[in-house]
Amino acid sequence: MKQYLQHDPWCIIENGFHRDYNEITESVMSLGNGRMGQRGNFEEGFSGKTLLGNYVAGVYYPDKTRVGWWKNGYPNYFAKVLNAANWIGIDVEIEYEKLDLNLCEVHDFRRVLNMQEGYLERNFVATLKSGRQLQVSAKRFCSIVDDESGAIRFSITPLNFDGKVTLTPYINGDVSNRDSNYDEKFWDEVRKETGYGEAYIEMRTRKTAFHVCTGMMVEIMQDGQRIDFQSQPIRQEKYVANRMTLDCKQGQETVVYKYAANLSSMNYDPDRLVPLTRDYLKRIVGKGFDRMLYEQKQAWADKWKTNDITIGGDDESAIAAAQGIRFNIFHLNQTYTGEDERLNIGPKGFTGEKYGGSTYWDTEAYCLPFYLSTADQKVARNLLLYRYKQLDKAIENAQKLGFRAGAALYPMVTMNGEECHNEWEITFEEIHRNGAIAYAIYDYVRYTGDEQYLVDYGLEVLIAISRFWSQRVNWSEAKQQYVMLGVTGPNEYENNVNNNWYTNYIAAWTLRYTMESVEKVKALNPERFTALCDKLHFREEKEVSKTKQIVEKMHFPYDEQRELFLQQDGFLDKELLTVDQLPSGQRPINQHWSWDRILRSCFIKQADVLQGMYFFEDDFDAETVQRHFDFYEPMTVHESSLSPCVHSVLASKLGLRDKAYEMYLRTARLDLDDYNNDTEDGLHITSMAGTWLSVVKGFGGLRVKEDSLLLAPYCPEQWQSLSFKVRFRNALIQVTVTQTEVSIQNFSQQSIRIVLFEESVTIEGSGLKVVELEKEA
Repeated sequence: MKQYLQHDPWCIIENGFHRDYNEITESVMSLGNGRMGQRGNFEEGFSGKTLLGNYVAGVYYPDKTRVGWWKNGYPNYFAKVLNAANWIGIDVEIEYEKLDLNLCEVHDFRRVLNMQEGYLERNFVATLKSGRQLQVSAKRFCSIVDDESGAIRFSITPLNFDGKVTLTPYINGDVSNRDSNYDEKFWDEVRKETGYGEAYIEMRTRKTAFHVCTGMMVEIMQDGQRIDFQSQPIRQEKYVANRMTLDCKQGQETVVYKYAANLSSMNYDPDRLVPLTRDYLKRIVGKGFDRMLYEQKQAWADKWKTNDITIGGDDESAIAAAQGIRFNIFHLNQTYTGEDERLNIGPKGFTGEKYGGSTYWDTEAYCLPFYLSTADQKVARNLLLYRYKQLDKAIENAQKLGFRAGAALYPMVTMNGEECHNEWEITFEEIHRNGAIAYAIYDYVRYTGDEQYLVDYGLEVLIAISRFWSQRVNWSEAKQQYVMLGVTGPNEYENNVNNNWYTNYIAAWTLRYTMESVEKVKALNPERFTALCDKLHFREEKEVSKTKQIVEKMHFPYDEQRELFLQQDGFLDKELLTVDQLPSGQRPINQHWSWDRILRSCFIKQADVLQGMYFFEDDFDAETVQRHFDFYEPMTVHESSLSPCVHSVLASKLGLRDKAYEMYLRTARLDLDDYNNDTEDGLHITSMAGTWLSVVKGFGGLRVKEDSLLLAPYCPEQWQSLSFKVRFRNALIQVTVTQTEVSIQNFSQQSIRIVLFEESVTIEGSGLKVVELEKEA
């Protein structure tokens, strides 16, 4: 672990410049607004360790698949979110000596991500090789209000000299992705323009032909007054800039305000991008930096009103825990706003290139509950519509693998609905992702009560997924059961196994839920059901009969002696070791062991059987869950970011509060402390939703059953109090729990009925319910 960032409830603070950790800090201090994002790179030039990253939502490139040998069905490409034009750059030269923090002495360095108000700030003093000293301050944000723009306030103050300072604000479109399979650059220049204090460059992606125009306008102030300046326009290949040389005096602050915008052809006419970008910039420049920042702070204040989780306690552990949960919520809100159903949530969001920035099953399995409880209902609905509108592609994906009759296999990785993952054990075998799509429909309808979604969209998806499961199983004469061969479960440290329990279970569950949904839609809207049958060529009697057979006779690996469901056939043939038997120097094992050794070991990357028991907890009594937790958790290395949160929620349910808290800290501070030595290439955005799950479903005990919200909260003993808000149906409530009592405040005008510790309670509109907690023996 790396613990160089200061603990603070609302800020991420780096005191002193940690050059060796700079790429980690760049990830941690990334900014975004749902439409665009920016890693925490420096505005001025930096020749040290850095990963430049600027991203525009929805813009991607189909990078040609790179594999040692080809297999039928392989996708031709791996879709990648692109490093787009660098809009933050401001080169600084003092008497022809360039400011570069890697080449000068740096004093009083402080970098702060203010999560409460949504901006990044940096201050330092630099001593150049010439002996000249200057103080630099920089503040920037990606505007949530004007969500295709960003703004920078960059100031320099000479400390021991008078002299000429040359400032060159620029936009650089000559960028590349570090993860490019063939070191290819993905952008071509279309046009560029420069003018007094402004510049524009329009780029087009190769193959996919997305157009993005990045523009900037610049203002300069000295002594608190805006000044006129001479601007030398610069136009080079894929690069535009303005160069200004200013007379600066010792102790005099010179401020550059740089406003930038990214407009893409996803939202605008590509033939008019440059003039539209100019108009956009004129509008935000008219507001000015201070007003834009004020609006940014107000927008974040509104988000925190419903999203904040507060942790009471003055000791270091409570402050670290509070910082951790807010850090996760902050980045979730930066990454996805739900305003555009064409967009989704990449595992790294706007913070890095790894995983291609594409959509995985993480969205449905981990992120959806966060948005269900913290945002307007349309946000979660748009996440589902994203998948519905790609159903045709999911059917095509299945056809490529030999499935027929409208069977759908949703992609493991996608930008446009087409599978683009190129590892065979994932692309062909990790088919449990289909179940996550089905479960998300169930989760949404259960939470919101929006049964109309089933009628309009959901059943169509469920039928297509169920057709896949019905064809993917085969009948085993030896077992006299249906089996599922050659799969990879959530635990990716097992490949090409037979009868992964989780996959079999979620397949059978999906088939059951589809049959229930058929009956539901028939009752709600018979005409729509008839039309759907005609559209899908759905023969109810035949397909439902086959479905029932599979559900009744699905094989689930089980050990009678241990009374355990086995992760897959043959799991007990492994040498059963526990993680505490591993030498510390061999972890994480994915960075120290061969893949062959990992696959032959019993060690589990992430929850697998326990993932199923987390999803379908009502199907298993507490003793059964406890037995499986005791068996599988000690073998789990948690080298997937998605693992600790599931264990935390289950541990809370089982009363294992120390384990629940341990797992919470691990997920909450996964990136802040760089647990797995992999934060430098981006944050784990989707697992951040798991941190929220650990608190609200774990410590808060939140569930939904029979149209009621269930709560069974407790406060970890390390804290004085815990408080969170959730939306449910049309109500907003706040749950606050201390070591002695629980209070629930209803902020809505309507009353709400909840089940608190298994007792039904009605809280009137604007009412408060307080319940004393029984002391533990």
